[in-house]
Amino acid sequence: MARPVVGIIGNQHLINDQYPAHAGGAMNSEAVATVADCIPLLIPADPRFVSVAELMECCDGFLLTGGRPNVHPEEYGESPTAAHGAFDRARDAIALPLVRACVESGQPFFGICRGFQEVNVALGGTLYPEIRDLPGRDNHRMPPDGTLEEKFALRHCVSFTEGGVFHRLLGSRQVMTNTLHGQGIKSPAARVVIDGTAPDGTPEALYIDGAPGFTLSVQWHPEWDAANDPVSRPLFTAFGDAVRAWALSRRATPVLKTA
Repeated sequence: MARPVVGIIGNQHLINDQYPAHAGGAMNSEAVATVADCIPLLIPADPRFVSVAELMECCDGFLLTGGRPNVHPEEYGESPTAAHGAFDRARDAIALPLVRACVESGQPFFGICRGFQEVNVALGGTLYPEIRDLPGRDNHRMPPDGTLEEKFALRHCVSFTEGGVFHRLLGSRQVMTNTLHGQGIKSPAARVVIDGTAPDGTPEALYIDGAPGFTLSVQWHPEWDAANDPVSRPLFTAFGDAVRAWALSRRATPVLKTA
């Protein structure tokens, strides 16, 4: 069969601070195509152009990417402040109901950074606007200077639950990851299982309790060097396997019983 399709949730973007565009990092597409072995399809995350039902029909799985805009705090019952940064309400209007629909249907998704936070908010959780301002927490933001290699360098460990989903998948209770985020989970949603944390206690890995499909999501950026990184590769491979299984199940032709 043809490779299954992974919809990559894009972000609103202005080219030269003037020309509106929908954007998605090339490394997301590369990880989906070369490691997950699926067709990457950039989604304009705006309800004016697409609906959740249409996306679920034309895509086999979804990658909820990172991005500079944050989930609007009104989505989790708080008022916006300067610390909450920029927003993309159009993406909120697509990504949050899409997460809820996929959780119930079993259609696979993989959340990354903002996507990790979207999963929590979609199911009723809340976020901190700025992790580095909290007592005892580290600065998880991307280094302001340096090459891409330096910005995406491994900076802290993530510890997983003994015998948990991530421990079993990655074969280790501790891994090293990059860190390029300002916000983080404050209160996990009722069905969100925090399966990995940074040394300062920041949630870094989750899945949805009782969900019938692939719901793994991480706060770091595994799309960076995904083909070679020993943590990123199994995550994207497992995601691709789940997407292929979904695609096969939805394309299966029922066997007709004969008399």
